[in-house]
Order: sequence, then C-alpha cells, then structure tokens
Amino acid sequence: MLKLFFSRFRIVTISASLLQKKKKKKKKKKKAAAARAARAPPRQPAAAAAMEEPEPGAEAAAPPGLRSLLPPRDFLGSRKGQLLLAESVLSFIIFICYIASSAASFMMAPLLEFLLALFLFFAYASKLNEKFKGLYWPLTDFLRCVTAAVIYFAISIAAVSKYNDGASKAAGVFGFIATIVYAIDFYITFNDLVTFLKQGNSESPERRKSEDEDSDSDSD
Repeated sequence: MLKLFFSRFRIVTISASLLQKKKKKKKKKKKAAAARAARAPPRQPAAAAAMEEPEPGAEAAAPPGLRSLLPPRDFLGSRKGQLLLAESVLSFIIFICYIASSAASFMMAPLLEFLLALFLFFAYASKLNEKFKGLYWPLTDFLRCVTAAVIYFAISIAAVSKYNDGASKAAGVFGFIATIVYAIDFYITFNDLVTFLKQGNSESPERRKSEDEDSDSDSD
C-alpha cells in the first residue's frame, strides 16, 4: 500500500511541475509578443495611408509657372497652330542656312518671318485676338502670309540659281517648302477673312437702323 501511495504521489508532483513549466513558457511568449508590439511602429488605417501616398502623376507634373508658358493642347492640335509652328520652324532653319551660306544678304527676311510667326503663335495660343478686337487679326495674318510666300519664293529662286554652295541650296529648298506652307495658310486665312467681313456687313445694317432711330428720336 505504501508503495502505491508513494508512486501516485510522485506522479502527481511530476504532473504539477510540468504544468508550472507550461504556464511559465506561455507567460514568456506573451511578454515577448508585447515587447515586439511596443517596438513596432503604429499601423495607420488604409484611408490615412492612401491620403499620404502621392499620386503617380504628381511628381512628373510641371510646375504652374511653366504651364502658363506652354501653349494649350487644343491649339497645338488645331490646323492654325500646326501651320504657325511649321512656319516658325522653317523660318528659323532658313535663317540658319543663310547665315552659313554665301547668300547672307537674304537672312533678314526669314528672321522677320520667324519673329512674326512666333508672335502670332503665342498670340493665338493665349487668345489675344479675342481680347484685343480692335485689331483686324484675319486681315493682318492674311497680308503676312501673302508677303511671306512671295518673298520666300523670290529669294529661294535667287539662292538656288545664283549661288553654288550647299547652304544656299538648302536654304532655297526649305524656302520652297515654306512657300507652300504659307500658301496653304493664306488660303485658309482668306476664308476666315471672308467670313469675318460677312459678319461685319451683316452687323452694319443693324447699326444703321439703330442710328436712324436715334436721329428720329432726337428730331422729335
């Protein structure tokens, strides 16, 4: 009987010690997890993280100062914007070719046409023609295109026929291309000028009627 009692007592003590060891291990694991959670940075909610993340196109976007200098995409995609851009680029190339050639006396014409085309490009892009309506924009643009086409055709023939260097020949070839571009531009501008003049003629009878009514009221 005593042997059975001692054996059972040993079994109970061993099981109690094992239970205490398991409890100690659990407590150690809880302490280690709490320490890790304290060291780790606090988690932000998904909405806050989305607010803090920059947009993909925010860094690549141009600053507002440069945006004001760049022309709008609508004008660049329009027919008038492409023609003015082609005229300015061709005039600048012809100016450089005449500087490097023996026909340097012709360089003032492409320089003036380059400046005028560049001015009108930014004027139409910034819609100055709508702000300053006192100037007849279609008429001035039409006269500019006609004179540029005639001047480029004349100096290109002279550069190709009288001078034998490569820069003069290149200037003459680009001059013929510029003549075609300016001819297309003044044809389109002529149509705009006709519509502009028709609008002015349609408004003039109404103005005459109003002036006649004012004169009749003053006479009464």
